[in-house]
Amino acid sequence: MTAPLIDPDRIEADYLIETAFDPMQAAEIMAGEQSSGTFISVPGETPELKERSAARVERLTVYDSVAQPTLPGAGRPNAGDGLWQRAKVTLSWPIENLGASMPNLIATIAGNLFELKPFSGLRLVDLRLPRAFAQKYAGPQFGMEGTRRLAGVHGRPLIGTIIKPSVGLTVEDTAAMVDQLCAGGIDFIKDDELQADGPACPFDARVKAVMAVVNRHADRTGKKPMVAFNLTGDMDDMRRHHDLVLAEGGTCIMASLTAVGMAGMIELRRHSQLPIHAHRCGWGALTREPMLGWSYPAWSKLWRLAGADHMHVNGLENKFSEADDSVIASARSLSEPLFEEAPMRAVPVFSSGQTVRQAAGTLQAVGSPDLIVTAGGGVVAHPDGIAAGVTAMCEAWDAAAAGVDLPTYAQDHPALAAALSVY
Repeated sequence: MTAPLIDPDRIEADYLIETAFDPMQAAEIMAGEQSSGTFISVPGETPELKERSAARVERLTVYDSVAQPTLPGAGRPNAGDGLWQRAKVTLSWPIENLGASMPNLIATIAGNLFELKPFSGLRLVDLRLPRAFAQKYAGPQFGMEGTRRLAGVHGRPLIGTIIKPSVGLTVEDTAAMVDQLCAGGIDFIKDDELQADGPACPFDARVKAVMAVVNRHADRTGKKPMVAFNLTGDMDDMRRHHDLVLAEGGTCIMASLTAVGMAGMIELRRHSQLPIHAHRCGWGALTREPMLGWSYPAWSKLWRLAGADHMHVNGLENKFSEADDSVIASARSLSEPLFEEAPMRAVPVFSSGQTVRQAAGTLQAVGSPDLIVTAGGGVVAHPDGIAAGVTAMCEAWDAAAAGVDLPTYAQDHPALAAALSVY
């Protein structure tokens, strides 16, 4: 659970640092760089101004030391023991420095400090914000409750997939695949982040063709699969594409966070009448080095505040470099309330190399069925076809909910048995 703010009118951020300098001295350099100070005293930086506007070092806890610096280019003092100390530092800023502005918040808590020479490691691990941010930014519009209502899925995870191949399919190919997925009982379908509005598969034509299929199945079954159309693009294009999805009866849109940026996400949320499925492509560059960048709980808080309803958290036993314990911590962090009066929880989306085999572990780790799982190859590469792939994924999650191991459950479920033979 996130600790409360010491002062409700100040912003707080926690960092993991590594430095050859005295850790308190290094922390004070951080505070100065990110508020009123610079490398030398300047006229006008009076004690009164510092008292009013300077960042403060609220807490510092030294952990351990290492013999070699993690990152290149770090400086060291002329005298010292030759070790690089690691510590947790909490800085705070008066909200009067920037106001409740998300873009300027990023510049404040994650600006030039990553380049400071006294540090051989610096990572933002958590943050806490004054209520003024909750008053300005509405956060997720739908969350889990609204997503379930639109998708017609209750009491279990939403079973989903990604249109694969990522690119190369025509509009007609895409609609045909969606037809098979809907026939197989899929809950959730999303565009790959590489598929947006290219000449080979234009957005407008794709939406109209796909929604004609989805609406036909919804009329037949009474349940409309949720499709997250990737509208990542310029702001005017995103607004127009959102309006088309809405007009065609669509129930979700998708945006790549690092591509549209904070200002783009904020404006998309203000315009949107649909859940926003937030993809984190490019996230690895911000987090893969453990002593640099951001932790997911801190990073995702900003996007939740900006309005993301669904957020990717990778998946267990994934095809990338992230360990399972990090994936689990990321997923659980999305349920931590941002503010007491405005929790702004987001739905964790599990993806990346997901098959029938991760269902039980994911459900046990998260402790709740309030999630979306998206399996690309884990559905469309099923040996008996796409519909069987959907059935097998649903059966795997049914087994997980019932507490039955997969081989036992597969004895009476041929689609699951076939999936276990290849995944």
